[in-house]
Amino acid sequence: MSSDRPAASNFASPDDNYLFLDISNEAPLCGHRKRTSIIGSILYCLLLASYAALAVGAPWIFRSEKYLTLQILCTCDIALLIITGIFQQYMVYQVQKIRLQGYYIFSQKLKHIVRLPFASTSYGTGVMLLIMVWEPNIRVLPISMILRIIMVAEAILAGSFMSVYIGNIHQYNTLESQPDVLKSLYSPLQPSSSLEGLRYSNDGGRLSDQQMALLQYQRENLNFLSEEILRLQESLSKYERSDDGMAPQVDLAHLLATRDQELRTLSAEMNQLQSELRLARSLVAEKEAETQVVRNTNNQYMEENERLRAILGEWSTRAAKLERALEAERMSKLELHKKISTLRTQQRKIKQ
Repeated sequence: MSSDRPAASNFASPDDNYLFLDISNEAPLCGHRKRTSIIGSILYCLLLASYAALAVGAPWIFRSEKYLTLQILCTCDIALLIITGIFQQYMVYQVQKIRLQGYYIFSQKLKHIVRLPFASTSYGTGVMLLIMVWEPNIRVLPISMILRIIMVAEAILAGSFMSVYIGNIHQYNTLESQPDVLKSLYSPLQPSSSLEGLRYSNDGGRLSDQQMALLQYQRENLNFLSEEILRLQESLSKYERSDDGMAPQVDLAHLLATRDQELRTLSAEMNQLQSELRLARSLVAEKEAETQVVRNTNNQYMEENERLRAILGEWSTRAAKLERALEAERMSKLELHKKISTLRTQQRKIKQ
């Protein structure tokens, strides 16, 4: 098992370990980051405000029978649940776009936030359904008042989560830093140390996830560079066909060559990253195999201990039985000695 480590370490030479240490200074495509729109989130917040206003003013808006008012309130809640589910899919799509842009930390943070509005609305709908089915007799609050309170609570919770989401999106739109997914390049590419096994054993799953996000980001960069090269080639061909002689062909050729060089560099980095990802996965697999061997050995020791305990228990039982037999034999000897002494005394009396 230990002999596999040198083989796994041969995936990358010592010089390759420092290949990406200056990647944050050489990433040429961070400027094409697309901003995420918050118009849909604002519209959804306005919908929640209207929903809360409807819940508060229901007795004055619907001046009809009590049961009809309850039906209208439940229908509005179901409509809000459906709209929230549709909007959640839209937000998940926005978070995936942020992840493809290379901002892994933001995508992980928003991945949990985007599901909370739908969760709060679902819980509120479930509680309203239970109240409508069981119709509890509460003297303090009528059923309509309880439903309106639940609707207002749903709107407040969903609005709070949406405020957090909008704040994070605004922070993302105003970022000026490099994509944080590039930081995952440093963890597996640093020189090996005594903490290497601990790092891979404790952070293996998250590291693989970050590496996958980085591969997706690099793939998006490759597509962007390919489109740029095609556009520049078309522009260069148009300028070369012109006869005025004023076309900056030299600048375009230089720019095209620069973009082509960036594309080749990015492709090489992506290949190197894939090899490092394979190395990381092999190290994680090796650690898991070692852990499995230790577990098997531990299980064998536990079985051996159980067998020894059973043997000790059997010998203890035999020793207890032997002690009881010896005690019985000793008591029988004492009785026999008493009888012999009595017989001797009687014989002496008879002789006298």
